[in-house]
Amino acid sequence: MRLLPVVVTVLLTVSVAYYVYIPLPDSIQEQWKLMMLDAGIRAMMHLSHWMDPLASKHYITSIRQSVEGFQSMVNGMASSEPDGGVVPGVKVSDITFAGIPVRLYEPPAGGEGHLRRGLMFFHGGGWAFGSVKETSYDKVNRMVSDELNAVVVSVEYRLYPEVHFPVPYLDCLTAAKHFLSEEVLSRYAIDPERVAVSGDSAGGNMAAAVSQEIAMDDTLSVKFSVQALIYPAVQALDFNTPSYLQNEHMPILYRSVAIRFWLQYLGVDLSLVPQFTTNNHSSLQHTHITPELRARLDWTVLLHPKYKKNYKPVIVEKGSQGAVKEVPGLLDVRSSPLLAGPEVLAKCPRAYVLTCEHDILRDDGMMYVRRLQDAGVTVTNRHYEDGFHGCFSFITWPLDFDVGRRVTRDYIDWLKNNL
Repeated sequence: MRLLPVVVTVLLTVSVAYYVYIPLPDSIQEQWKLMMLDAGIRAMMHLSHWMDPLASKHYITSIRQSVEGFQSMVNGMASSEPDGGVVPGVKVSDITFAGIPVRLYEPPAGGEGHLRRGLMFFHGGGWAFGSVKETSYDKVNRMVSDELNAVVVSVEYRLYPEVHFPVPYLDCLTAAKHFLSEEVLSRYAIDPERVAVSGDSAGGNMAAAVSQEIAMDDTLSVKFSVQALIYPAVQALDFNTPSYLQNEHMPILYRSVAIRFWLQYLGVDLSLVPQFTTNNHSSLQHTHITPELRARLDWTVLLHPKYKKNYKPVIVEKGSQGAVKEVPGLLDVRSSPLLAGPEVLAKCPRAYVLTCEHDILRDDGMMYVRRLQDAGVTVTNRHYEDGFHGCFSFITWPLDFDVGRRVTRDYIDWLKNNL
């Protein structure tokens, strides 16, 4: 009987280690920290899925509540940092722009007699998670406001399951048009020639799409002068690019989870995940997907040979019937900005696109870089060989990574030199 506690302890230890451990590439630093972070995220998602049949609320809501609790704990830990995780002097206000909730950051330096920069930011989170109040986004936006003497507006767009596409995009577009209005720019002493739009992941998707829409809108006298996209998701027709396959099981965004996020956003029945995983939804039998459209996301042409490796394109002759007709958002440039024509891209502002080697969205970002460049747009592509999806969000202790700090610093420095 005395051996029983020892056996149970050993079994529990082995089980936890088995759950936590995942093989990671040698170039990833701080591997055990990333494994623990990923295990925590997976545990929250698994627990919410298991409890979903027993609860009256959606599993996404359960995960959000768990994340909020975790964020509160992290905020408490961050307060032990020398600066408490807060940039002094920046004025923060939670207000609305044309009815859309936003968090406004005003720099400590006054605008009297001197116009300031402006930046609009869209947070990531798979169109289902995230908030302007999250510690990481809040900290970065405070830093940008302080270091660039910029008025930063972070948009609290609506999320799944409460809404689907195009509502989150339209929330962002509405806030952007309000921000670019003469009245608002004047109120906050913002230079109309120095206004940027930015976002990460799903937020990068909407930053790219909003940038395109603003660029093509002849009724607007003020346009964004630069766009900064952090590992953006820009297409939903090919989930078998080299980076989707290479990083299928890489934290913190797994291929299966990303596909699920896309289907939720586009209002697609989640039972169709297997169809989308195998590219059946974009088979050749779908005549709505013209050869011209396919060329706009042909990674065999758009990617550098270094990233193609030995992967082969997954092109299905006959797949699921009616997917494109039933899900028109698949071909909508507002959800998939990579599908925009060259005449649209040519009008887009200068761009900064951050990509990470160990990220399923690496090729999305790199294809968008190539297409912008082919359209004549000046693009800076910062690629991090040791980067992983989400690293931009991990700069606050105890969830801080060296690569996260470097990525954030590069982003801010680029804005400082180009905005």
